[in-house]
Amino acid sequence: MVHLASRGAYGVPRVHAELRRLGHEVNRKRIERLMREHGIAGITRRRRRSLTRPDKQARPAPDLLGRDFTADRPGTRLVGDITYLLTEEGWLYLACWLDLATREVVGYAMADHHRADLVVDALQMAHGRGRLEPDCIAHSDRGSEYTSAQFRSEATRLGMRASTGRTGSCYDNAAAESFWAVLKAEIGARIWPDRATARGEVFSFIETFYNRRRLRKHPSWGYLTPHETRQRHTLAA
Repeated sequence: MVHLASRGAYGVPRVHAELRRLGHEVNRKRIERLMREHGIAGITRRRRRSLTRPDKQARPAPDLLGRDFTADRPGTRLVGDITYLLTEEGWLYLACWLDLATREVVGYAMADHHRADLVVDALQMAHGRGRLEPDCIAHSDRGSEYTSAQFRSEATRLGMRASTGRTGSCYDNAAAESFWAVLKAEIGARIWPDRATARGEVFSFIETFYNRRRLRKHPSWGYLTPHETRQRHTLAA
């Protein structure tokens, strides 16, 4: 049941952690044996094709993270990126912003294009609901959407600092890349009948599963959801 509730995504470590959270003291090796005997396995992530298209005329913001994808507290460092979902009506593009302290998706937007408007809309959502601190860093790749005057201007207006990694280096935005791998692995890489259906599934994944139910191992606090991680930070403040 735990494996099914995770959309078939959880392997042995997360199944074990979830059972312990539910009050069941089960040996991890037993879980591993039972899952193997029944042919149950977690989802393996696949690499995705990057959407990054640099604007050769733009002057990208400096890299303020230097591949340090950690944060002492929420609202200080965000990472953003764009991915795409194929529907029978055409592509649906999704822009997200993750808080590095909690790995919570604090802002997202979807559209049939990936112009600067898309990432700006997601940034505005993050600012409105993410409880961001002044000078919060908004880190991304060097795609033209993020180096555009529109995005830079909006980041400044919101009291944020833009930051970009190097062109063509997925390691310079590894935290965002990791989230896309989770998204594609857990909702599946398929063709949706229309954009509305894809939008609904993305919304459900982010709001009801990923932020509030999906477990991630915190280096100090063990397995927690992004929402629980934010609560822990609040209590520790």
